Amino acid sequence: MNHFATRLSSVCHQSVISLSSVMLPLKEKDKPIVQKLLSAGCCARCILRFCCVRVQAAYRQPQQDTLKELQAFICDTENSKSQDSAASEATDENNKSHDAAVSEAPEEPPTKRVKLEPSGTDAQSEEDAAAVTLKEEESSVCVLCLGILHQFCGAPQAVKIAETVKEEKYEFDTLVLSVSLPAQLCVREHSCWLHVKKEVREKGLVLDKDDVIQVKEAFKWIMQGLVAKELGRGVAVVTRSAFEVGVEFIHEATDSDCHFLASACPDCFKPTKNKQVRKTGMAVVKALEKISDARFLKHYPCPPAQPSSCCSLQDVQCVHVSVFVAGRYNKFCRSLPQTPWVIDGERRMESSVEELIAAPILSAFRADGFNFSSSGREDVDVRTLGNGRPFAMELLNPHKSRLNRAEMKQLQETINKSSEKIRVRDLQVVSREAMSRMKEGEEEKTKSYTALIWTQKPIEREEITFIDDIKELTLDQKTPLRVLHRRALAVRQRVIHSMNTRFLDPHHFYLGLKTQAGTYIKEFVHGDFGRTKPNLCELLKTDTDILELDVESVDVDWPPAIPE
Repeated sequence: MNHFATRLSSVCHQSVISLSSVMLPLKEKDKPIVQKLLSAGCCARCILRFCCVRVQAAYRQPQQDTLKELQAFICDTENSKSQDSAASEATDENNKSHDAAVSEAPEEPPTKRVKLEPSGTDAQSEEDAAAVTLKEEESSVCVLCLGILHQFCGAPQAVKIAETVKEEKYEFDTLVLSVSLPAQLCVREHSCWLHVKKEVREKGLVLDKDDVIQVKEAFKWIMQGLVAKELGRGVAVVTRSAFEVGVEFIHEATDSDCHFLASACPDCFKPTKNKQVRKTGMAVVKALEKISDARFLKHYPCPPAQPSSCCSLQDVQCVHVSVFVAGRYNKFCRSLPQTPWVIDGERRMESSVEELIAAPILSAFRADGFNFSSSGREDVDVRTLGNGRPFAMELLNPHKSRLNRAEMKQLQETINKSSEKIRVRDLQVVSREAMSRMKEGEEEKTKSYTALIWTQKPIEREEITFIDDIKELTLDQKTPLRVLHRRALAVRQRVIHSMNTRFLDPHHFYLGLKTQAGTYIKEFVHGDFGRTKPNLCELLKTDTDILELDVESVDVDWPPAIPE
C-alpha cells in the first residue's frame, strides 16, 4: 500500500480530530481529489494546489500539519459514516430484542465507544504508528513535484539562496524570486490531472486544469518570506523587481518522462544544430495541449510512478536588469576610432572612444558587460566638436544600479581626466524607453560640419561664393566603396540644407555644411568615382578632396542637458 494511503488508514480511527480543527479552506467537493491524490503519492502541498487553495498561509505551515489536516478532513467523513452505521445496527438490535426484554432481565448492550475512543495503551499505539508513518512520509518523494514543495521549501534552503545573493554583492532593495523547473513536471501534472478528472466529473463537480495552482507559484508563496528574512536589512521579495534571483531544479532520473511526446507530437519540438530534440518546458506544454487523453495514457502511467529520489538544486543565479547611461562626447583626436578597430582579426589603433568611456562606467556600476551605441558615428580621422555626439551604454547585469548626482558628476570627471582625446558631458542614467529618442535622431535630425577642401585647379575667392547660395541640395548617394563591406548596396537620397565657404588660398578653402543626418560628406566632396551625384567636383568643375573634417553639432536634443 502507498505510504500516503497507509498514513491515512493509520489515523482514520482518531475521530477526536473534528472538522472544527481543520484550518484548510477545503470544501466537500475537494474530498474525492484529496483521496485520489493521497493514494497516488502526492505531497500535502500538491494536494492543496489541485484543490485550488489560494490561501498562501496554508502552504507555509509545516508539511506534517497540513497532512494531518488533510487526513482529518477525509477521516471525518469516514467516521461519520461509521457512527451512522453503528447507530442503525444498535436500533435494529433493540427492536428485535424488545419482546424478550419484557420477561427477561435486560443485559448491557455492547458498546461501540471502544472502537471510537481507544484506551490509553491503544491510543499510544495509534500515535506510535502515526509517528512512524510520518517519518516514512518525510523520506518519501512526491510523485507530482518531485520533492520541490517538500524537501526544498524551508529555512535551510532559504539560507542557501540568501548566502548566494550576499556573495554576489549586489545593491538592491527588492528582488523577485524566479523558479526553473524540470520539463517533466508538466507531464506528471498532466497525469495527475487525468487521474482526478474522471471522478471529479462523474460527481458533477467543476474543476478546470487552469485553476490548479502552479508549482512555481506555491514555491514562491512559501519561500519569499523566508528568503527576505535571511537577507535582512529591509529587503522585500516582490512580484516585480529589477533584481532577480533564479532557482533552477533538475531531476535526471525522470528526464525520460518527456521522450514519448517528441514522437507523439514532433511538430512541437524543434531540433538543435546537432539535430538533438530540445524538450523545453514550452514545447512540452504545447505537446500536452495537443495530445489526446487516450494517447497520453497509452504511453504514460496514471498516476505517475513513485520516484526514488527528489529533485536537486542545480543553480542559484542572480541577475539585475540592464541600466542605461547616456551622455554626449567630444572627440579631439584624428587617430581614434569610435569603436575598437579590428581588420582581418588584427587590432588597429590602441584604443577607441567606446573603450575610454566604458571602462570607468563599468567599474562604477560593477557591470558584467555593456553595449555601446551613439547617434551616428564619425570616421577615425574626424573630430567631434561643439556640444558633442549623443551616446548611450547598456550596462549588463550591474551589481550597483544607482548613483546619486554627486557620484555621477565624479564619474564624469574620472572619464575626462583619463584621456585628453575625449570629453563627456551630461552623463546620466536614463530609461530603456528614452533610448529610442536617440535613435530617432540618426536619420531625422540635422548635423553640421566643417571641412578643409583641396582643389586641383587654382581658384579665386569669387569662384566659390556661389556655393553660399545653394539651399536644399538633394544628393543621390550610392553606398560608398569604403563602407560597402558593412552596408548594403543601395542608393540613398540625402539633403544638404545649406553651405558656406571661407577662402584660404588658391588651392584651399573651408566648407561649412548643414545636412540631413546620414549624409556622406567625404563622398559629396570627392564624388566617390561618380557614386554621389551631384558632388563638389561637378560644382567647381575641378577635382576636389577633403583634407580634414570636423563634426560641429549633432542636432539631437537628447539626453537633457545638465547644468555645470
